[in-house]
Amino acid sequence: MQGTQPDIRMPPPPPGLSQVKREAERAKLSEIDRSMRVAGLLFVLSAVVWLMVGTVFALIASYKMHNPEYLAQFEWLTFGRVRSAHLNTMIFGWGNNAIFCVALWLMARLSRSQVRHGGFLVLAGILWNMGVTIGVTGILSGEMTSVEWLEMPMEVAPILALSYAMIGVWGIVTFSHRQTGHVYVSQWYILAAIFWFPWLYTVAQVMILFVPARGVVQPITNWWFAHNVLGLWLTPVSLASAYYLIPKVLGRPVYSYYLSVIGFWALALFYNWAGIHHLIGGPIPIWLQSAGTVASVMMTIPVIVVAINHHMTVIGSFGTVWQSPTLRFVVFGAMSYTAVSLIGSAMALREVNVVTHFTHFTVGHAHHGVYAFFTMIMFGSIYFILPRLIRRNWPSAGLISIHFWSCALGITGYVVALSIGGWIQGLEMNNAEIPFMTVVRNTVPWLTARTIFGILITVGHSAFFIHLVWMLLPERFRRVPSSYDSFGADPIA
Repeated sequence: MQGTQPDIRMPPPPPGLSQVKREAERAKLSEIDRSMRVAGLLFVLSAVVWLMVGTVFALIASYKMHNPEYLAQFEWLTFGRVRSAHLNTMIFGWGNNAIFCVALWLMARLSRSQVRHGGFLVLAGILWNMGVTIGVTGILSGEMTSVEWLEMPMEVAPILALSYAMIGVWGIVTFSHRQTGHVYVSQWYILAAIFWFPWLYTVAQVMILFVPARGVVQPITNWWFAHNVLGLWLTPVSLASAYYLIPKVLGRPVYSYYLSVIGFWALALFYNWAGIHHLIGGPIPIWLQSAGTVASVMMTIPVIVVAINHHMTVIGSFGTVWQSPTLRFVVFGAMSYTAVSLIGSAMALREVNVVTHFTHFTVGHAHHGVYAFFTMIMFGSIYFILPRLIRRNWPSAGLISIHFWSCALGITGYVVALSIGGWIQGLEMNNAEIPFMTVVRNTVPWLTARTIFGILITVGHSAFFIHLVWMLLPERFRRVPSSYDSFGADPIA
C-alpha cells in the first residue's frame, strides 16, 4: 500500500502481537468491503452489461465504415446513431459505473471507513442507469443532440446530475470519516475527480444546450468538455487505482510520494487547457490555440513523473506483474498512459496537427487513451475488487488469460492500424493532386483491419462477461478452486 518506508531503527514487534494486528486489520477491511458489497456489485454488473452493449454498437459502427450498406434498411441503426450510442454507452454506461465502484471502494479502503447507508448508493446507481438507458434509447430513436459526448436528449441531464450528486457525496462523506491521519495520493486524485466531473458536465450542458453560447464559444466548450472528461475524470481515477494496486499487490510502498504529488498538481494545472489544440486552424483566437499547444506539451511533466514512479515501484518484480491478473491489466494501462500522453503532446504541435487533424489517427488516439489506458486499468481493478466484495475466487485462470490477450493484442492492433492509416490519410489529403475519393478508397484496408481487431477485443469482452456470470452463479453451478493459484488471481487480503 502507499505510504512511507517503515522506520528500520524500530525493533520488530513480537510475533504474537504482529499476528493479532494483522488479523484485526483483515477484519476491519472485511467490514469495509461488506459495507460496499451491494452497491459495488450493482455498479460492476451495470458496467459490464453496458460494456457488452457498447461493444455491439462499436462493431456495427466499425463495419459500416467500410461497408455503408450494412443494416442500412434500419433507420435506428444508421451510422450516426450507432456511433453516438456506442460513445455514450461506453463513457456513461461502462466507464462511469466502473469508476463509481472503483473510486468509492478505494476511498473507503484508504480512509479505513465503512460506506454508510449504502442503500442510497444503490438507489443512485439504479437512477443513473435508468438515465443512461433513456438517453441511449433517445439517441437510437433520433432525438439526439449534435454535440459529441453529449448526444443524449437534454431531458436526461437532470436525471444523471441528481444520481451523480448522490454518488459523489458518498465519496466525500467517506473521506470526511477517515480513520487515518495520512492522505494518500490516490485519495487526492479521487477527490479531485469527484469535483471536476460535475463542473465539466454542468458547464458543458448549460453553455452548449440549455443556455447556448454564441459563435465559436460552443466548439471551444465542446472540446474543453470532451477532452477533460478523459483528463480530469477518467485519468485521475485510473491513476488512483494504479497508485493503490501496484504497491498493494507487490507488497511494497510507492517509490516516491513527493513525485506523485508533483504529478497530481501538474495534471490539475495543465490538462484543463490541453483540449483546445484540437481546434488548431479553426476560427478561434490564436492565443487560445497557442495556450492549448503549450499546455499539451507541458503535460509531459506529469506523464514522465508518473511513469518514473510506477516503473521504480515495479522494477525487480516483473515476474509478479506477469503472474498477477490485476497487475497485468494495470501495468499495461499505465504504460499506455505514458505512450498516449506523449503522442497527444506531439499531436498538439502544428507541424504534426496539420497531418493528423480530421483523420483516423485521431480516432485511434482517442481509443488509445479511453481503452488501452482507462479501460484496461478498470479491468484490473475489478479483478482485484470483486473477490473482496463477494468473498469468492475467480473460477478460471484461462478466461483471465483470454480476456487479457484478446484485449491487449486487439487494442494494440486497433491503435496501430488507425495510426498508420490515419497518417497516410492526412498526407494524402494535404496533397492537392490526389482526388478525395482516392484518399477514401485508400483508407478502406485500414478500416477493415480496425473491424478485425475490434472482433478480437469482443472475444476478450465476452470472456470477461462469461467469467463474471460464472463467478456469480450459485455454489452448485460453479467450480471454485480451494485456493488461488499463482497465475489465476491475487490473494484476498
